[in-house]
Amino acid sequence: MHGWIEAENRGFHHGRPRDVDREYDLSVASERRVHGVYDSTAAHPDVPVATVDGWPTGLSVPGGRSVDAWAVSAVTVSPTHRRRGIARALMEGELANARSAGAAIAMLTVTEATIYGRYGYAPAAKAATVNVDRRRVHWIGPDAPGRVHFVGADELREVAPGIARRAVSRTPGEIDRWPGILDRALGLVDRDGDGARAMRTVRYDDEHGQAQGFAAYRIAREANQPGFVECDFLVAATDDAERALWRFLIEQDFVTGVRARLRSVDEPLPWLLEDPRAVTLSDVVDHLWVRILDPVEALGARRYGSAGTLELEVTDPLRHAAGRFRLAVDDRGRAEVERIEQQDAAPTAPSIALGVQELGAIYLGGVRPSVLGRAARITERRPGAMVVADRMFAAERTPHLSIWF
Repeated sequence: MHGWIEAENRGFHHGRPRDVDREYDLSVASERRVHGVYDSTAAHPDVPVATVDGWPTGLSVPGGRSVDAWAVSAVTVSPTHRRRGIARALMEGELANARSAGAAIAMLTVTEATIYGRYGYAPAAKAATVNVDRRRVHWIGPDAPGRVHFVGADELREVAPGIARRAVSRTPGEIDRWPGILDRALGLVDRDGDGARAMRTVRYDDEHGQAQGFAAYRIAREANQPGFVECDFLVAATDDAERALWRFLIEQDFVTGVRARLRSVDEPLPWLLEDPRAVTLSDVVDHLWVRILDPVEALGARRYGSAGTLELEVTDPLRHAAGRFRLAVDDRGRAEVERIEQQDAAPTAPSIALGVQELGAIYLGGVRPSVLGRAARITERRPGAMVVADRMFAAERTPHLSIWF
């Protein structure tokens, strides 16, 4: 595995791993299905020329529910072995692994946006960097009924998994956390490293003393100059916790601003300040990419914004999700999905035709079907179908993923 870790770090242009990083990577890899492609004629045949790993996990979907998914990560191909079909073999192999594991969806976060569409993936949830000008901050939101405490990272680590589970279930697009990511986020992997020593951790407890949120941040500053708050992890299981942690971060003294990465493009923060222009977004990116493998299971897992019936004619060059499907949603947003076996039968309900990429894009509610219709990516088979689709696929909360994986 040491050669595999070396190849993965090299593939993402990271430095050679230190012993502490290598041990962390080994612990994470032990819980995943890890693949490498090796060249016995290479100068270092024990170091793979391509890597990928994957694991089963839950993906939060609209309605506070979860669907069985397969996370794909660590996709690298050495520049010495490009254009040999290695990436395609790895990516199609991961789709096969996902199917074998019973996953309805495969998903990944991407560094390049032009690679994964050919395998049926599409951007389904965005993320952004939230920037706050401290000089313009004047809080007008409500006071939180609980309180924020400084706590040690080890102390926070005991309650962080439970908070994270509740927070993940609130937002479509979030995935189940694995133990290693919390250790990394809280600075527990390399306790004596500069990053860990600079990190501060806080916990929000509600009025009943129940831990409902936490944040990990650091303040970057030059000597005798105001600092800048850098927050990479803000986790809230309730709206009160979210507001209280934001207020704590943005009302710091002797700082000029706050930067929080991988936040939602639909943050409530501007509405909590007298001057909403104190908040700006940058680095808005398509962060989570989704690939539907089983439309019946995937569509049946989420809740919908409106009752109705819609037929979907899905094309999929790789054949995993191809077919016609009838989606019937009741007044409570619950769905029943069935495959229409007679493929050439005339539609009996509002109907749209779309590819598997487009189905993935609209699945979490982050993109309206009508937008893809305007882009000629979804075709309306019966008049009025796009209006029905927009209403049904609407989500009560903007999808968002707050981590890399």
